[in-house]
Amino acid sequence: MFLIFVRTIILYVLVLFVIRFMGKREIGQMQPFELVIAIMIADLASTPMGDIGTPLLYGIIPILSLLMLHIIISILNLKSIKIREIICGKPKILIYRGKIDEKAMVDENFTINELQERLRVNNISNIGDVEFAILETSGQISVVLKPEKRALCPKDFNIDVAYEGIAYDLVIDGKVMLENLEKLNKDYSWLEREVGKFNMKPEEALVVVLNGDGSIFCQKKEGNRWE
Repeated sequence: MFLIFVRTIILYVLVLFVIRFMGKREIGQMQPFELVIAIMIADLASTPMGDIGTPLLYGIIPILSLLMLHIIISILNLKSIKIREIICGKPKILIYRGKIDEKAMVDENFTINELQERLRVNNISNIGDVEFAILETSGQISVVLKPEKRALCPKDFNIDVAYEGIAYDLVIDGKVMLENLEKLNKDYSWLEREVGKFNMKPEEALVVVLNGDGSIFCQKKEGNRWE
């Protein structure tokens, strides 16, 4: 039993490393070759994990081989557009200028109901509002609405909007994010002064965030969440 536990831990760490090395895509955003490799890795890990009679290397070597294959394919994808099209395919326009392309739908084995479902996921209930719908190589659908159906933005009213940068986490669960302070050319003394305005120390904060507009969001910890 202990041996199975140890083998499970080893394979778990290995698979976690391999998947982490493959990148940060969500499952629904993986390219076909990435999804195939992920499925094969899961299958290869399960056999030596539960069968003590199977040498552990019988799982480790194929998994590392798939990782090498993934690296090679990724490099080829970066180097050649043709190879990229063969391996990953090309985006397909399902709705072009407001009209559903029936041939493209048949080629991709897409039904009208599936198209409507994907549009609803994009918060679009009326298919007539769509100018373009593009089936990406990851399986996701990108949607461009008709001009009159798009949400208004300040530019439509000739309003100039001040630039806002991204938000930076300065404290998470009482831990000071020194790396982010360095990016902002700030130090701990500055952070202590700013957090002090909320009547607390940085280590007492649940979260401190410097927003893009320069404002600070700060919330104090109520206690140990893990107790």
